Amino acid sequence: MILLVAWLPIVLKKLPLSLPIICVSIGFVLFSFAPFSSWAPHPDKTPTLVERAAELIVIVSLMGGGLKIERALAWRSWNVTWRLLGIAMPLTILMVMLLGYQLLGLGLATALLLAGSLAPTDPVLAGDVQIEHDEDEEEAEAKFALTSEAGLNDALAFPFIHLAIAIAAAGSLTGEVLSNWVLSAVLWKLGTGLAVGAALGWLIGLIIYRLPPSTSLSRTGDGFIALGATLVVYTAAEFAHGYGFLAVFVAGLMIRRAAKGHDFNKRLHDFADESERLLMMLLLLLFGGMLAAGLLEGIGWEEVTFAAVMLLIIRPLAGWISLWGVKRPKLELVIIAFFGIRGLGSVYYLSYGFNHAEFEYEHNLWGTLGLIIGASILMHGILVTPALKKLHARYQELGIRKED
Repeated sequence: MILLVAWLPIVLKKLPLSLPIICVSIGFVLFSFAPFSSWAPHPDKTPTLVERAAELIVIVSLMGGGLKIERALAWRSWNVTWRLLGIAMPLTILMVMLLGYQLLGLGLATALLLAGSLAPTDPVLAGDVQIEHDEDEEEAEAKFALTSEAGLNDALAFPFIHLAIAIAAAGSLTGEVLSNWVLSAVLWKLGTGLAVGAALGWLIGLIIYRLPPSTSLSRTGDGFIALGATLVVYTAAEFAHGYGFLAVFVAGLMIRRAAKGHDFNKRLHDFADESERLLMMLLLLLFGGMLAAGLLEGIGWEEVTFAAVMLLIIRPLAGWISLWGVKRPKLELVIIAFFGIRGLGSVYYLSYGFNHAEFEYEHNLWGTLGLIIGASILMHGILVTPALKKLHARYQELGIRKED
């Protein structure tokens, strides 16, 4: 599997396939036969392990995403990202809640938990649509938008998960629940995560890139710094009761800003990317095992319809509405709106909710989530290569016309 992770991306760049599709398929086949079938995992059996494993892969991915982005954080240059976060994400949560209530018969807390889990796009499985290190961010606007969206919406989904947990614990949505949620889960946790990430990212960038060459710390050229920085920043933010996901991504942005014009940042990014792919391979192998273990048992037409509406209507519609008025090529906007990949981040949020409160239909919700993730891996994995090739051809055409 490790050799495949190393070699397959070279082959798959020209094919309508993705590494996640291969990993899930191998896991499904492997855990379908003895003796591995008796070891097939299921989130109902090991809920804490599922939560922690997904948590680790997400924070490693978020650091890698932050290290990729060169563009300075600003209102105008990040316009598409702010639209996706401020318009598309709330619309997605609202529509998924209504659909869960009407189609699946979920209560308020459970519908909100499912909506909050499905709202963020996945930073782990979106590698094929994310911007590459030192890629031209002005040309690759679609990749930049999807990378920055996945980096930030994982943190912004957390307040809704906490609200669902609070409603489940209280039995209803009361004024006290709402006020405590605003003060703690929204204002304090978001503010603390942002502050810790910015401060520690600046400090780590200072140590690596700004100390005099004679200082031993500044001469440490080991890519392990990326993993160490990820874990330190995340732990510090969580101890301060802030959102570690937000802190890690912001820290990655700060380190990249400090590294402007320095070759060592590529080594940091490459190590984070390799660590992410290795962890992704393992978890997707286990996800294939979950499918073989019967994760989709009990799925009916309601869950299938829910998954289809979520992937084919809700995300594209919410994304398209948020991008109204943006003056970019139409194909680029369509790709941004459509490629809202769901994956291991959603697994973390759902397991976090189930591990912190009692919710109804837990088994069915795992099956629904598994169906959505599997369908997203398959659909987006097949379409991403031809879509980006077509977009690249469109960029070249516009460039030629501009020169003419």
